[in-house]
Amino acid sequence: MFIAEIKDAFALTTNNIEITDEQQTDFALLQFTNNAKPQLDKIEEEFVTPLIEKFVMNVTALNNYLKCPLQFYYNNIVRVPSGRNEATEFGSAVHHALDQLFKKMQASGNNTFPAKEIFIQDFEWYLNRHRENFTKEQFARRLEYGNEILSNYYDYYIAQFNKIVSVERSIRGVIVDGVPLKGKLDKLEFDGNNINVVDYKTGNYDKAKKDKRTFDAPNEKMPLGGDYWRQAVFYKILLDNNTTNPNWNAVSAEFDFIEPDEKKVYRKEKLIISPADISTVKEQIKNTWQKIQAREFYTGCGKEDCKWCSFVKTNELAVGFEEEENIEPI
Repeated sequence: MFIAEIKDAFALTTNNIEITDEQQTDFALLQFTNNAKPQLDKIEEEFVTPLIEKFVMNVTALNNYLKCPLQFYYNNIVRVPSGRNEATEFGSAVHHALDQLFKKMQASGNNTFPAKEIFIQDFEWYLNRHRENFTKEQFARRLEYGNEILSNYYDYYIAQFNKIVSVERSIRGVIVDGVPLKGKLDKLEFDGNNINVVDYKTGNYDKAKKDKRTFDAPNEKMPLGGDYWRQAVFYKILLDNNTTNPNWNAVSAEFDFIEPDEKKVYRKEKLIISPADISTVKEQIKNTWQKIQAREFYTGCGKEDCKWCSFVKTNELAVGFEEEENIEPI
C-alpha cells in the first residue's frame, strides 16, 4: 500500500509537528560540531611555561600530538592520571617477567637463563603485588592466561635468545635538530656495535598488523605513518645520536608479541629503517616540537573516534570550534 491508500483505508489522525528556530539551530550546530575541531580555553601561561621549558620529547608524546593535540595536552601538559586497569597491569607483569629473565641470566655468572618456573614466578609475583587493580575473576583469568602464554613463549624462544643484551635501557641527553629527546627501551640486542632494538608488546598481533596498520610507513591512507613504525624510527634516531655510546648503530627494531596470534603462533615484526624514514620522522619531531613551543595544543583533531575531542564536546568544555580540513602530513 502507498501512504495515500493507507490513509484512506484507516482513520488516521495527522499531527503536524513544528520545530522552533532555536531547535533547528541546535540541530545544525550538533551536525557541525560532530565534525569540527573543539578549541579549549588557554590555561595560565605561568603554569604552562615551566612545563614547556623542561619538556623532553619521547615517542609517546610525539605519537600523542600527531594523533590529536588535545591528547598531548591532557596526557603531557595537564597529565591526567590514566589509571591502572586489567590490561595495563597484565602487560606490566609480562614486561617484568621478561626483564627479570635476562637480568638473572646476566647475573648467573655463566649466561644461563633461569628455569621456566622462576620465569613464571616473576610474572605471578608482579601480578599479586598489583592485585588491587583486578576483580577476582579478572585476576584468576589473567593468572591462568599469563601462565599459559609465558610457558609456551619460554619453550619457543629460550634456545634462540641473543645473550649479549642490555635491558630496560634509558637513553637521555640526546639533542637532534635542537630538540631534546629521551626514551626507555625494553631490550638492546648487540652484534658488535650493531643493535637490534626489541620492544615487547602484549596485545593482538593480527589487529596491529592488518587493522590498525601500525607498522606502515607513510602512505596515501596513513600520511603520518603508523605508531609502531614511528616508534622504530624514533629509537634509531635516539640511539644513533646518543653521545654516551657514539659507536652504536641501530640497524633494526623488532616488536616481540608475547601473546600468540590467532593460529597460536608467536610473532615478531622486524623493521629495517631507511634514510628516508629517518628524514620523515626527524621532520615530524621538529615540526611537532615547534608547535608545542608555540602552545598549539588547545585545538583538537576533530576526528569522530577521538576520545579527547569527544570528551571536550560531551562535557561542553569547548570555547569554540574550528572547521575540519584535510589532514596534511607533518
